[in-house]
This record gives sequence, C-alpha cells and structure tokens, in this order.
Amino acid sequence: MAKPKARKPVAKAKKKPAAKSKAAAKPAAKPTVKAKAVKAAPKAAAKAAPKAAPKKAAPQRAAAAPRPVEPQGPRVPGYDELPVRPGAPAGAAWGVFGDSDEVGTVNLLTPERVRAAVQSVRSGKVFALNLPITIPDPPLFTRQAHRHTIKVFPAPAEFVLDDYLDNFYPQASSQWDALAHVKHPMFGAYNGIPDNEITGRGGNRLGIDNLARRGIAGRGVLADIGRYHKRHGIRIDFLRPTSIPLEDLEATLAEQKTTLRPGDILLIRIGWTEFYLGTSREIREELARETIVPGIEGSARTARWLWDNHIAAVASDSPALEPLPKGEGEDFLHFHLLAFFGMPIGEMWNLEALADDCASDNRYEFFLTSAPLNVPGGVGSPPNALAIK
Repeated sequence: MAKPKARKPVAKAKKKPAAKSKAAAKPAAKPTVKAKAVKAAPKAAAKAAPKAAPKKAAPQRAAAAPRPVEPQGPRVPGYDELPVRPGAPAGAAWGVFGDSDEVGTVNLLTPERVRAAVQSVRSGKVFALNLPITIPDPPLFTRQAHRHTIKVFPAPAEFVLDDYLDNFYPQASSQWDALAHVKHPMFGAYNGIPDNEITGRGGNRLGIDNLARRGIAGRGVLADIGRYHKRHGIRIDFLRPTSIPLEDLEATLAEQKTTLRPGDILLIRIGWTEFYLGTSREIREELARETIVPGIEGSARTARWLWDNHIAAVASDSPALEPLPKGEGEDFLHFHLLAFFGMPIGEMWNLEALADDCASDNRYEFFLTSAPLNVPGGVGSPPNALAIK
C-alpha cells in the first residue's frame, strides 16, 4: 500500500510545472512562491518519510537475524526414556553411545561444540585448576603421601637432573575418576562391561587412558554455590556430610544468569578448597583419619538433572562431589554417573582463582581443556585442566 502513494508524488515532481515552481522557489521568488513552497515542503517531507523508514528498518532486521546456531550433537534420549538397551537397569545409558563405548557422556563434546566453545575466550586469561599434588596433606580416604626423589646424574653429566615418584596415588589430589573407579554393586560397570574385562579385575577396559587418548575440551561453566550461599547467609558445615540441595545449584546458575548448553563441562564450587587451605593442621589430620565431606545432593533426581541438561562431565572442589560418608539406604551419585551414564567425575579441583575472576566480570563460562595421564587401565588421574577466559 505504501508503494503506490510513494510513486504518485514522484510522478508529480517530474512534471515541468512542478519543476518550475521548485526552481523558482530556490533563487528568489519569495513573495509569490512562498505559500506554495510552505505547502509543498510539508507534503514532500511527509511523502519522503515513508521512503526513508524502510531503509532504516532494513538494517535493523539484518542485524538481529544472525543468531548463534546451537551446535548439534548426537541424539540423546531423556532420562525417562532410559534404558535404550533391553535388559539394562532403569536410568542406565548403556548403548546410547554404542555398545562398545568407554568414554560415555564425553561423546557429547563433538567437534562442532568444541569450535563453538572457543567463542567463550575473550580476555585470554588462563586458570590452572589443579591443586599441588601435596594437597590435601595428609591425604584423604586412606591414601598415602607420595615420595618425590630428585636424581642428579653422575659426572661428567652432573648438570642434568631427573626425578621420580614413589607411592604416587593419582587420585590423592585434584583428579578425574575413570569409569572403572566405581561400578554398581548389583548391576555392574558402565555399558554392562563384565568384571573380567575391567582394569584391576582381569581386563583393561574403562581406564583413564580412554579419556587421555581422546582428550577433554569444550565449554566450561562454573556454578559458584559458595558465593551464592554467602550472599544469602547460608552456612555450610564443612566437617559434616552436608547435602547441598539441587535447588541451590539451580538457583546459583539462575542468579549468575548462566545458561547451560548440551555438552557443557560443569564445575561446582562449594568452597571446600577455601575452607581446607584455611583450616588448622589438627583438623586436616582429623579429616585424614575419618574423611567427612559435604557435597551436592547425591540423589537420582540430581542424576536426572545432569543427564537431561546433557552435561558432558562434572567436577567440584569437594573431595567426593557428593556428601560422604553415606547413611544407610542413601543413594550414591557415583553409581548413577560413573556406572550408569559413563559421566566422568572430577574432585578436589582448585576453583578459587577462576571463581574470583568470574565474580569480578560476571562471566561464568570459559573454554576448558583437560589432558589426563595416559595410564593404560588407570582408575584415575590428575586432570591437568585449564580454564581459558
């Protein structure tokens, strides 16, 4: 409808009389042409406006059009659709990524999602997420301290040093749990792989070397529950097996305005590292004798939430991710994640510097890389993880 109206004034403007009146109006015909010029000017302005409006609107539509396309990954059934393999236990993702798969939900880190995750890098700041292998000291869960020996080569090569570790527990400090770490006592290990094929029980499957050969890289997201609790006056007893409700995790992400995407590596800070590094030697020795730790709610509904959000891996600054020890009859999140989903669990990660930076710029996403030790059949490894913002 606007085009016919816009064409009529243009046709009139091309007529000779109109051209004469315009020519007269420009030089000096002030007394006689003034009235016509005043009348023509508003008409021309009014008629010109519809022409200008589409020109301004077009770039606005073009600017809003390009939106980031969510990278596609493998089709993952919802939690309520599990299992997909006949005979698998309820809630188990056996067969979702293939019957012979040994890396589980890390399959969600597709090349497309890794490329998209690089867009999270803005400042170029790098945060190493490993604690020193000497922390905790003394080690927890009946593990023992390693011995580090520096070897000096004899003359004439005394300028060369070498070193080695004795009694080294790869899970004594910051760690990934391999899928071989925990099996379900009734239903067995991830993907139904039989005991005699699992590392330490006869075979060599589900070891940390699977993650080491593949590598872990993708979009990392921090949920800083520790700061959320401080803002809301919630106190956590770090010397009790305190269960942090799933609602606190959800509220933390909402308050941070952090949106999860399929294939994310979720890091959960509850403040345990801050607590431990600031506590006394006496308390550290007490924790070594009897390891009691808080963590996120270790329940089937937490497992459901992680699965339905398509999380590739989850790590925490807590020594066990979930509260330990468990009371009689309590659910164990490790069964759901390691044995049922094939979802790697990270524990005792050092998230302090990263959390400080996220709080300062209010950006809780980053590019995360992790290269576990390539130990064939290994049950765990330091994560060697970096967050790049």
